[in-house]
Amino acid sequence: MKSSIKFILVLFVLVTLGEGLKAQGLKMPQPSTPQTVTQDFGLGKITLSYARPNVKGRKVFGDLVPFDKVWRTGANSATVIKFTDAVKIEGKDLAAGEYALFTIPGKTEWTIILNKGTKEWGSYTYSEANDVLRVKVKPTALKDKVETFTIQFSNVYDTTADLQLAWENTLVNVKLSTSVDEQVMASIAEAMKGEKKPYFQSAIYYYSNGKDLKTALAWMNEAEKQMTDAPWVKLWKAKVQLKMGDKAGAAKTAKEGLDIATKIKNEEYIRLNTQLIEETKK
Repeated sequence: MKSSIKFILVLFVLVTLGEGLKAQGLKMPQPSTPQTVTQDFGLGKITLSYARPNVKGRKVFGDLVPFDKVWRTGANSATVIKFTDAVKIEGKDLAAGEYALFTIPGKTEWTIILNKGTKEWGSYTYSEANDVLRVKVKPTALKDKVETFTIQFSNVYDTTADLQLAWENTLVNVKLSTSVDEQVMASIAEAMKGEKKPYFQSAIYYYSNGKDLKTALAWMNEAEKQMTDAPWVKLWKAKVQLKMGDKAGAAKTAKEGLDIATKIKNEEYIRLNTQLIEETKK
């Protein structure tokens, strides 16, 4: 009961102070600066909003942020993360939606929590009943200190990425993944019904994702007809041929790409087609 009264009083003071500053038209820098990060992921986006406290010479984990207690994962309002598409977090399914990102820091293990309480101030009224997902991850010790609490996306690929939390000398890495193949294949099938067929992009997807290479080559041939003087089309066709085991065909196509790139003075594709020709000699 006392803790609830204390929380209400603190909240009242904060709100009153904020309204007073607004009324006076006073602008002041925030001690914990807010940041919003948006990351394209799969066919969707992830948007994360949080406040960034600084170490300021304090002992953070195990002191300022106690071990084994729910933390807002930042400062001020609860950290909020929004997924436009369904994802997996450490292998567990999470539906598209907006969630509060809470954590329970520990000496050797952290609990990552996705919760429905996106409108909360801090974690004072956090309710486990609103949890949508929980996973456990191991923290890593950092040699260099991170002064400002940072949440970032790293190692971002087509369908995988890492969500990283770093502060003081601690790094926490959370694995994200998503599946887009079914959507992409359906999109390709639908697009191929239209007048302007995306042969080039579709062939690259087939090449890069272990699909039928005969189809990829047929589409590259069609792409050549659409873009007769494009050294990048020659390069990718040569890649498909090489993956199919046709070294002679790949070398011939890459040489055509090299000649076109040389003619139009495109240094990037001079280099790339030259490198592919060398690959065919191995």
